[in-house]
Amino acid sequence: MTQRSLRKMSVILLIALVAVGTSSAFAQRSETNVPAGIRISQDLGRSAPSTEINITVRLKLNDKAAFDRAVDALYDHGSPSFHKWMTRADLGKYAPTEEQRQAVRQELQSHGLTILSTDPIGFSVRARGTIANVESAFNTEIHQFQYNGRVYRANVKDARLSGEAGNYVSTVAGLESHQVRPLIARAVNMRTGKPFAPLPLSRLASASSFPPGFITNQCLSAPQTVTLEYGGVLPEAVYSGTVYEGSGIPCAYQPQELQTAYGLNAVYEQGLDGSGQTIVLVEGYGYPTIEKDANAYFKLTGLPLLNKNNFKIIYPEGKPSDPNAGILEGWEVEIAMDVQSAHTIAPQASILVVATNGQDSEDFQYSIDYVANNGLGNSLSNSYEEDVDIVSGALEQESWDDALEVATAQGVSVNFSTGDSGDQGLGTPVGAPGVPSVAPHATAVGGTSILNDVSHPGSTITTSWGDTLSFLAFPGTVLDPPEAYGFLGGGGGGESIFWPKPSWQASLHGKGRQTPDVSALADPNTGVTIVVTEGGVQELQCCWGGTSLSSPIFTAIWAIANQAAGAALGQAAPAVAALPYGGIQDVLPKTDSSANNVSGTITDTNGTTAYSASAIFTGLLYGNKNFTSAFLPVDGELLDWGFGLDTSFTVTHGWDNATGYGTPNGLTFIYAVTAP
Repeated sequence: MTQRSLRKMSVILLIALVAVGTSSAFAQRSETNVPAGIRISQDLGRSAPSTEINITVRLKLNDKAAFDRAVDALYDHGSPSFHKWMTRADLGKYAPTEEQRQAVRQELQSHGLTILSTDPIGFSVRARGTIANVESAFNTEIHQFQYNGRVYRANVKDARLSGEAGNYVSTVAGLESHQVRPLIARAVNMRTGKPFAPLPLSRLASASSFPPGFITNQCLSAPQTVTLEYGGVLPEAVYSGTVYEGSGIPCAYQPQELQTAYGLNAVYEQGLDGSGQTIVLVEGYGYPTIEKDANAYFKLTGLPLLNKNNFKIIYPEGKPSDPNAGILEGWEVEIAMDVQSAHTIAPQASILVVATNGQDSEDFQYSIDYVANNGLGNSLSNSYEEDVDIVSGALEQESWDDALEVATAQGVSVNFSTGDSGDQGLGTPVGAPGVPSVAPHATAVGGTSILNDVSHPGSTITTSWGDTLSFLAFPGTVLDPPEAYGFLGGGGGGESIFWPKPSWQASLHGKGRQTPDVSALADPNTGVTIVVTEGGVQELQCCWGGTSLSSPIFTAIWAIANQAAGAALGQAAPAVAALPYGGIQDVLPKTDSSANNVSGTITDTNGTTAYSASAIFTGLLYGNKNFTSAFLPVDGELLDWGFGLDTSFTVTHGWDNATGYGTPNGLTFIYAVTAP
């Protein structure tokens, strides 16, 4: 693969970096609810007045401060209410009055909006109407904006519901609204710059065995020494280090290998496999062959099949008018990966897919409300984000957290992917925390890579997910010095400029909510395979990842923890933060002193210069030396692949902004989170 073709590939792989100045990591909120992010976004003009949208109006609670304290107490080991989750009656004590709800409904109707529902607790009212109706009701003006390639709508004037009813409104979902996008990432064949070729299932010799040679879990091979000499012409080079197999057989994990990586075999031996639990996957639209594709994958890999007793899909907003909407909007791969990976980790848990009928953030908030308020499951996975913390405003962020706090009060853990673009060029300490994973009542799941340890066969190395390339040689040419190429993808995170730290993060640095909380496998270059139907053809595809993978993996492990506890453990983030040392596998620094990381010497007319593993990535380290590197030979080129260089995020002992507190480690984690 030539340098030119690799650079062309980077248009797809690399993230457009946007530098945004900020005076502090945590900003005071504005007295208006106009999103500050519109100042750094391109105004595309006024939204079409006739466009119909859904909104959820969240009402002010009866003593919100007392409600916040009561929810915090549910997660305080010293509180008499610890883990005594709120019932609907308990929540009702904080609900606004029926007169207040009726006033809000009537005001909305007076502006032409149709009332869709009032939640069963009485905290919110959902309505539908045109943008013109909404602008009239809230005395505002709504525009379309674009930031970093994403289009969203937002109010440009302070929004307040007209009349006395405005005094009863806390926030609104859907007024400012972002299109939710799945966080999937796919590895490419470095020789071709394209994804690895899928395998139609019709070509498989057996529907009950994984095809040999399709993938390997031996991502790294033994160290080699490579001498680069081209006819005695300087410069010359000698490099040593391990080799990454990403240009030959792709690196990915079969279900049993993934189970082993998380120490789950010992967990299953204790009868802990998700039995009696429901894993809820909140998705966009659904697609027609979800169960068929999943069962084809489970036949290949020897996992229990889905059936009417352990799998269900529901549509809280009604089914999409087009059954292929999920495919048209690119959700089918996300859904296939979520279902197949969650079932891989907790094979006896039930799977519930909750499919939206739209792609606005309000649609997804409503789905979470629906699950929590109807007691449909205690472990929710959400493999998407809407935008970064610096863009989303008060209406959006507060409406998300209001929904999540109600779920948290009922003992539900709502887990979100943190993003696939590292710090998005924003650097530390702010980084690029995503909405909604940065919400105080969410659990933010970041990403890792898992590699075989060539020094200890049978063992694995876990790094943060941050894929970075540096060129060592082109055909017939030693690069002198090596050319640090760039960042290809990695887990998101960072410090919120909107939310202060929740109480359970008091010991962490900074002033704002920090993400991620926890991490799991996300690197598509050490990822997983899936079966999905594309263009009417059922295919085995490799290799998928993104924090879209880490969220269902962690959610399934959390479901197993709930099974072990015999009761709901509630939101995972504060529980993980409270673990004693050793309760979770800390992703530890792995420095360039490793004998297996690529290093070498270059000899030119000025003499011989040694290049350490870190020096090869000059300009891409941000002071970070915690990574694993390996050769990547591609058609006469020699590349150095760095695993764990996630832009400015740095792996440290304890909590860090690359991997949170770490990754779950089998029975040790299960016993730790279920301990009295």
